[in-house]
Order: sequence, then structure tokens, then C-alpha cells
Amino acid sequence: MIPLRDVIPSRTTPGVTIALIAANVLVFLWQILLPEGDQERFFMVNGLVPAHFSWTAAFTSMFVHAGPVHAVSNLLCLWIFGDNVEDRMGHLRFLAFYLLAGLAAALAQTWADPTSTIPLVGASGAIAGVMGAYLLLFPHSRVLVLVFLVLFIDIVEIPAVIFLGIWFVMQLLLGVGRTAAESGGGGVAYWAHAAGFVVGLAGAALLRRPRWD
Repeated sequence: MIPLRDVIPSRTTPGVTIALIAANVLVFLWQILLPEGDQERFFMVNGLVPAHFSWTAAFTSMFVHAGPVHAVSNLLCLWIFGDNVEDRMGHLRFLAFYLLAGLAAALAQTWADPTSTIPLVGASGAIAGVMGAYLLLFPHSRVLVLVFLVLFIDIVEIPAVIFLGIWFVMQLLLGVGRTAAESGGGGVAYWAHAAGFVVGLAGAALLRRPRWD
């Protein structure tokens, strides 16, 4: 299932969400214009290497993506869910929340695979936090998703709690499966996603502002 949009309009201009998307796009454009050798160094310097943990890299890794599909899928989810969460938290609180969720996700993935020398990149941990916050703040919302079932393709509207719940359970199951297999290689950072989501649930409970009338 690919999310396309939710059904709740923004009540304020989501300036932080837009700025975060713009920053990610600019960094991605910068990195793809680098020569191939410089791109590899860019990932090693700005991605988070668990075996050589760095707080600076934990921050910069949130703005680096492995490819266009990685970047577009992450930023689409940030756009769908981020504007509403920013509405409820306020701009500065949302920014702090987003960055803290991303750092927590990086710590979780480092804990899960501490000897990995493959750089961890992407905003997905922070965006998982946004998705967790959205679930808590808007439990009755609905999401339009593009569904692929063999030869069947359609756009359907489903409860956000179902879409986000399925997504979270998948991250947990795949994370446990990878840990049990001791793969130790690259791939999707499932534990970062799961941790970001849980931090998002907790952060939303602490940082949300009263609901509008």
C-alpha cells in the first residue's frame, strides 16, 4: 500500500514540514551531482556508521538518502502526515520533536547492529516518529492509499489506525526477523522505524496542544 493523502486539511501553513522537505531535496540534489568517488565519501561522512557512532552523523544522516525512490517515499509520508502533526504541536515543538525522533531512531538501529560499518541514511526514523504522533493525535482519520494486489490496482480509503498499525507491526516483525537471522548487512533499518514510531507516540502525548474547537 502506498499512501497518497489523508483527509484532514491543515489549519496553518506547515512551514517546518515544508522546510524539512526542501532541505532533504536540496541535499539529495547536491549529492547526486557529486562525482561517484565523492558520493561514496559523502555517505561515509554524513551517514551514521554504527560501529563509529557520532552525534553529528546521527543528525546529518536524517537528510541523506540512498536514491530517488528512498527520498520520494520518505518525503511523501512526511508531507501527508507532517502538516497535521505540526498543526497540533506548533512549529518549534514539531521541529524539536522531529529531530529527537530521528536521533532516537538512530540510537535504536545502532543498538540493534552496533558493529555495522554500513552508513545509515534517510529521514525514515524521524518520519516514523511523525507517523506515530499522527496515530495518537488523529486516531479517527482516514488515508487514501494505492493498493496493488496482483493484477488489481485501485485507490481506497482506509482508517489511518489500520494503515499505521499494519506498518508498525511489519517493522517489528521484520526487525525481529533480521536480528534472528543475524544478517548484519545493509538494507532497511527496521529497528529505527519501530523506535521512531514509539517515540512519536510518546512525544505526541507530551507535546500536543489543546484541540481546536
